[in-house]
Amino acid sequence: MAKKDKSQHVSETPATQMLRAHGVAFTEHVYDYVEHGGTHESARQLGLEEHWVVKTLVMQDQDGKPLIVLMHGDCKVSTKNLARQIGAKSVEPCAPEVAQRHSGYQVGGTSPFGVRKAMPVYIEESILALDRIAINGGRRGYLVQIAAQVCVQVLGAKPVHCALLEPG
Repeated sequence: MAKKDKSQHVSETPATQMLRAHGVAFTEHVYDYVEHGGTHESARQLGLEEHWVVKTLVMQDQDGKPLIVLMHGDCKVSTKNLARQIGAKSVEPCAPEVAQRHSGYQVGGTSPFGVRKAMPVYIEESILALDRIAINGGRRGYLVQIAAQVCVQVLGAKPVHCALLEPG
C-alpha cells in the first residue's frame, strides 16, 4: 500500500463541508492512523502538543440522550462533574456502535462538525483559552486546525469544567 503524502489534500467530509459553509479557515493534517493510538499518536506524528489536540467524545445521559464533549487530548472527562454541570443524573460514554449511529462517523474519526444527529456540545472551558486547536476532520488519520472559538461560534458549544489529567 502506498504511503500517504502528508501534504496531500483529503477529500471532503461532512465536517469540512460544514466548516467551509461557515467560512471557517482551517488547515488539514494527515497522519497514519494507529488503532487505540488516540491523541497521543496523532500529536506525536504531527509534532503537536497533545494538550492542543482536542478529542470528540460521544456520551449519553441517564436517559440515553446523546451529547458531545470536546476535551484536551491529555485529559479525560470527569463524568460526575459533567453531569452535575449539565443538570443530568449521570453521564457515560456511548458504546462505539451507538456513538457511530449518532454521529455518522467511525470511532477514531469522529468530528463534532457535520454530525448526523443534532446533539448538545460541551467544551472544556480551558480549550477556549488556546489560540488554535487540532480536532478530527471527519475520518481516521485526519485532523484540522482551527481557532478554538469556532467550536462556540459554529457548534454553540457550552463551556464546562470537567477535565481530569490523564496519569502519565
